[in-house]
Amino acid sequence: MNAALPRRTLGSTGLEVSIVCAGCAPLGDMPEAFGYRVPEDQALATLRALFRSPITFLDTAAAYGDGESERRIGLAVREFGGVPPGFVLATKADRDLATGRFDADQVRRSVERSRRLLGLERLQLVYFHDPEHAGLTVERALAPGGPVEALLTLREEGVIEHVGVAAGPIEMLLEYVETKVFEVVITHNRYTLLNRTAEPLLRRAHQLGVAVVNAAPYGSGLLAKGPSTFPRYAYRQARPDELERARQLESICARYAVPLAAAALQFSLRDPRIASTIVGMSRPERVAQTLELATWPIPDELWADLATVEPLSDDPQTGRLVSDR
Repeated sequence: MNAALPRRTLGSTGLEVSIVCAGCAPLGDMPEAFGYRVPEDQALATLRALFRSPITFLDTAAAYGDGESERRIGLAVREFGGVPPGFVLATKADRDLATGRFDADQVRRSVERSRRLLGLERLQLVYFHDPEHAGLTVERALAPGGPVEALLTLREEGVIEHVGVAAGPIEMLLEYVETKVFEVVITHNRYTLLNRTAEPLLRRAHQLGVAVVNAAPYGSGLLAKGPSTFPRYAYRQARPDELERARQLESICARYAVPLAAAALQFSLRDPRIASTIVGMSRPERVAQTLELATWPIPDELWADLATVEPLSDDPQTGRLVSDR
């Protein structure tokens, strides 16, 4: 648990983060999303394990459990007397989950509640989160007096230090990245051993100096537990082509006695364009397990064999191809 974990600079923010980021969505107790409950004592035990581990980057959001993830993190932060030195705690400004409203006032309300729940006067990194779920176009989000302007104003006021954007559709994220107002971008489920939809985003963000954080390297479970045990990808039933490729990948890994999960995680970790990779954490033992997978010895020959399995390049949630830029 005390083994060193490499760190990378988070783009232009200057923040140093571990290459593994703890995803705290499950700690918000969201059975509708993950299929299981996470009691408060389990969540706090997980956070204690994280704060004592080499993983120094935590990711949450106002929407995770409608504030419950942040509230629990806040309890652990107070227990430790503040965010431990060297740690980066990121959250996200969200729409009103009851009304879907996501305007400038909602951004300010969301950030203020995050500060209160986390028990922090200043937030290190706040993402503009899932605007597509509020029906926001990029143009509307960036309009004068709109939600993005509100987030940038909060940065100018010193309430938050850095701003990012996190969403699903890659074409949308490319538009946001092109504005050059965001320092960090999160993509999820779209850059894995199985799917490369986010390749154009990684390439363009790297060119612009925008840090990329890659979430869901296991495709929400398929590449961690295997296609027979967990035939789901991107929070839905996996398609036949996804299952077939996952079986091929699993078979190749088995020949080398390497867990599929280790290859799936390290596929993301070894890409120099990715500053950090978000892995969901729901129980304390997952911390040690993730560190083991992140450092599992993998021979170059395995990567060469895995490369023979053609990845998918269509959006895992819409099925639509993403144009290459």
